[in-house]
Amino acid sequence: MRLTREERRIIREEVARVFGTGASVRLFGSRLDDGERGGDIDLYIEADGTPSNLLDRELELYSTLIRRLGDRRIDIVVHDNGAPLQPIHRHARRTGVSL
Repeated sequence: MRLTREERRIIREEVARVFGTGASVRLFGSRLDDGERGGDIDLYIEADGTPSNLLDRELELYSTLIRRLGDRRIDIVVHDNGAPLQPIHRHARRTGVSL
């Protein structure tokens, strides 16, 4: 996994602050491969909320992570726990690693 311990801590902390302590966050994508270089930070978050509320919180999390981690490419996929799973959600669940 190509995130430092401090980066993982910041992500967990901010996800809990923005989405609540019941939310879960997984890292998926190219950052899981230690043999690669570069790549964006792909985060998959499961939380409760309405689509509008979850979008507001996603944008808040994105801006906070940019400030705390530096100007990086960060992709955030949020799944409402009550909604059906889309292919990207299944992929992130299957291949991602819990932070």
